[in-house]
Amino acid sequence: MDIHMLIPKAGEDYPVNWNQFLDWFATEEACLGYLERLRWPQGFVCPRCGVAAEPYRSSRARLMCRSCSTQSTVTAGTIFEKTRTPLRVWLAAAWYVTNQKHGVSALGLQRVLGLGSYQTAWTMLHRLRRAMVRPERERLGGIVEVDEMYLSITDREQPVARGRGKGRTSQTHQIPVAIAVELHEPKGFGRLRLERILRGSTEQVIPFVLANIELGSQVRTDGSAVYRDLEDLGYLHQRTVHTGSDVPAHVSMVGVHRVAALVKRWVLGTHQGAVQPAHLDAYLDEFVFRFNRRASRSRGLLFYRLLEQAVVTDPLTYRDVVDNIPKSAEVA
Repeated sequence: MDIHMLIPKAGEDYPVNWNQFLDWFATEEACLGYLERLRWPQGFVCPRCGVAAEPYRSSRARLMCRSCSTQSTVTAGTIFEKTRTPLRVWLAAAWYVTNQKHGVSALGLQRVLGLGSYQTAWTMLHRLRRAMVRPERERLGGIVEVDEMYLSITDREQPVARGRGKGRTSQTHQIPVAIAVELHEPKGFGRLRLERILRGSTEQVIPFVLANIELGSQVRTDGSAVYRDLEDLGYLHQRTVHTGSDVPAHVSMVGVHRVAALVKRWVLGTHQGAVQPAHLDAYLDEFVFRFNRRASRSRGLLFYRLLEQAVVTDPLTYRDVVDNIPKSAEVA
């Protein structure tokens, strides 16, 4: 059964407040036990031979398959793999991240958890952001507005080699981002998708639409020529030409303009506009995670869903984040 089909219960499957969180996760053993239940809700399954049976436990952390004798751990193959940070700190980080309405910066996380270095907090946040995206998530449907925006971000990691200004300086980039947001009738917004693109061209925007919106959906756009092929591709395309119109763009396409304003405010507020262009996708994924769950009344449930996905998400190291940057992350 898909773990996302299960309906968890407050107070049984996840803590409802901070005091209960402290009671549940007082030890490393308790944290391991909780992650084990999330990873194998129907019982341990050997990652090598696939046999589902109670393993031999040489310790709480190390499990051995009784069928093929393969040794594994609860955290192997997850975002927690080979971490030197205690799981109690990891779970506290997940709780703090999901309980802050507007997110948290690496510096803020470092201060709250008392982490020894900014690098540790920064890497933890990137690992958690990786777990915020379900690979099998459903595409948007119904009425969907699509547009592009330019996000102004400041890269403060530009080195100055020599001279009186030796050290670090900043450089501002205008990054194009594609937006798709569902509209509810008569009002309101549904789910959201954001993706960094190289430019607002047909070659960049159409693949974004195909990957994120179900065929047959009604797609509303402005009068740009980049969307001219949408009807031929199987969408119900509604164009709104803003040039010469008496209706402002933010009125005729309220969804994408509202989202664009919120994203810009979030980047400038929570992160002070200091997001490295190569890592922007991770921050956009976090914003989408929060936006799509904005109506949730239970922060504990968000904590549960994040950890539920974290135990099935591939490992991500600091070096992976720094070095494994796709070509699409390059800034012209």
